[in-house]
Amino acid sequence: MATIDCRSTPVSAEVRQVDLPSSARALSTLARIDYCDAFLFDVGSAHDEDESAEELIREILEGAPLAARTQLLSGWSAIGLKVGTTSERSVLGWEVRRTVPDHVLLGAESRIGMPGELLLKKEDDALLFATFVAQRNLIARAVWAVTEQVHVRVVRDILVQASRRLRT
Repeated sequence: MATIDCRSTPVSAEVRQVDLPSSARALSTLARIDYCDAFLFDVGSAHDEDESAEELIREILEGAPLAARTQLLSGWSAIGLKVGTTSERSVLGWEVRRTVPDHVLLGAESRIGMPGELLLKKEDDALLFATFVAQRNLIARAVWAVTEQVHVRVVRDILVQASRRLRT
């Protein structure tokens, strides 16, 4: 199994890449995790502490500008993720696998053996956003090798935009 490298990297004043806490990793339902990353970000005091993690992830992903949502859906489809239409049991095409007040876990199966999960977890003063990816074969590993850098940049950009949007 590949080594999981989740570096602590400053990204912006609002968003920083961090090591994935083991308590967050334990929330994944994937049998094997070949890649993970985690970001902490602040949405300010504009949001009620009673707002659920599912409500927040909907605001982050479904509240993004149309161009960003279109790019996300196109990118996910291009790397083989099976994302469907948004419904009550999905968030921007990702299946809601678990939702409790302090965290939500979204999942997508894959046409190429690279299922993924997105986790949003409420922390003391911030939100933790994590990505989990399994790579079940050589094709999946090759696709992720060319996708990883773009993925990190896109996640960072979406979270910076969301942090700014949610603060207002």
